[in-house]
Parts: sequence; C-alpha cells; structure tokens
Amino acid sequence: MTEPSDAPDRTIAFQGAPGAYSQMACADSRPGMATLPCATFEDAFAAVDDGRAKLAMIPIENSIAGRVADIHRLLPGSRLYIVGESFQRVRHQLLASAGVAAEGLAVVHSHVQALSQCRALVREMGLQEAVHADTAGAARDVAALGDPTHAAIASVLAAEIYGLEIVRADIEDAAHNTTRFVILARDGVPPAPDGPPTMTSILFQVRNVPASLYKALGGFATNGVNIVKLESYQLGGSFNATQFYADLEGHPEHAPVARALDELGYFCAELKILGVYPAHPFRGLS
Repeated sequence: MTEPSDAPDRTIAFQGAPGAYSQMACADSRPGMATLPCATFEDAFAAVDDGRAKLAMIPIENSIAGRVADIHRLLPGSRLYIVGESFQRVRHQLLASAGVAAEGLAVVHSHVQALSQCRALVREMGLQEAVHADTAGAARDVAALGDPTHAAIASVLAAEIYGLEIVRADIEDAAHNTTRFVILARDGVPPAPDGPPTMTSILFQVRNVPASLYKALGGFATNGVNIVKLESYQLGGSFNATQFYADLEGHPEHAPVARALDELGYFCAELKILGVYPAHPFRGLS
C-alpha cells in the first residue's frame, strides 16, 4: 500500500485512517498512485480542490446500509467532477488485541455503517456499540487502548497495520456487501461517446408544481434511457423544496440521453451534470 508523496498528480485522497476500505479501493482502482488519508470527507474534497491530490476516492452507497448521506450534501456545492467509479466487496473482521477471546468482549468500535452491516453478530454477542469516524480509525484506537473487552470491526489490512488479531472473520450480515465509490477530480473530461459503456450522474430540482417529477422523468421512459439510481433530498430544511440525484446509463452525446436531458431541463429549476465516466465492469454492461 503506497503512502502520501510530494507528487500531487500521482496522489489519490480518501477519508479515514490507513487501512480503511477506501484505501483498499484506491489500491484496486488506481494501483500506481500514492494515497493521502484525510480525517473527513470535507478534507478529502479539499485535498483535490487545493491541488494536494489529483483524485479523491469517496464512498457513495452500500448494498446493505444504503447511501452515505454526507456525500450528497457535499457534492452539490463542490467544484469537483465524478470521473470514475469503483465497487469494493466489503469483508468485515472482528479485531481485538492478541490473545483476546470473543467471549470476553463487551464493546465494539467501528463506523456507523460497518456496525449496521454486522448487526446480527453484534446482537448475538451482546456488544455495546462505539461509533467512530471510520473503521480503520476504530482499529487504531482499539489497539492503542489495549483493553481485552474492546474490539473493532475493520478490514484485514487494518488488522495488519495496527497489530490486531482476527477474532471472527467475514462477519458482515450479507455476502453481497459491496460499497460503491465515486472518483472525483477538479477537471471532468468525459470519455468518448463511441467508447465502452458510460454512466452519467446528475443533480436536479423540479419546479414546485403538480406532476412536475412525473413529467420531468417522462423523457427517460420515452427515449429508452435507464435510470439506475434516483434519490431525493430536502433542501434547506424545507419540506416543499426537493433535490434529486440520479445515475443514468449512457452518455449525454448519445441522442436518447440528450433528448431525455433536454426534456428534463424544461421542467427543472436547476440541472447539473456531476460527471460522465466509464461504467465499472461490476455493472455488467456491454
């Protein structure tokens, strides 16, 4: 696993301590780049924005726990673009200090999403939950604590880095536990429209009139454009203003997508393309 370097053009930022799943996604997706750990998602965004890193690897949703809420709050105001995506199979380990038995554990430390992804084991063992900013940071803190009643849920890499032992392996509730990441950059250079399968991510607000969402999305149906993700978010504490995030199959220069986006724009108060990027092979598009 590479470490931060003094070459920003060869550096990718992530949120979390060394050993985080985001760092593993960096290694899988951009193996030639150095990694830059950041304390918060805001810090990871800022690292790219101010030129300390070329890219940022940011988790956006998980197949069990759902969306990573902070990201949809940060993306709209960011100047960064989505230039790629990565899917990381998440295998959680229950980690503790050397020689600790599972029967003596009382407290488990981890990120809130990791805890929710291992709910069955946490309940079975009757463990008290301690929430941390990230899984690797939880492993680091448990190692420093040295208390035989405390454990962490984190990766195999985190166990290696912080000298912990695996008490229970692969403890996630579902075998399909997968996190989708988006790769962000300051410059969004879309792939060629005649190349491999492409994804387009957009953010939009429909006008506050009856049936506006129905009419806005109608163009995707009539033009045969597949929306693979659609989520809504309230704006500014209002229950009357809603923002939508969507992932589409296709390129804005493809005629069906162009027509659908044009029709969407007619019914929108605001429409922003967050990124146009190659579809990851995990999607199985051809």
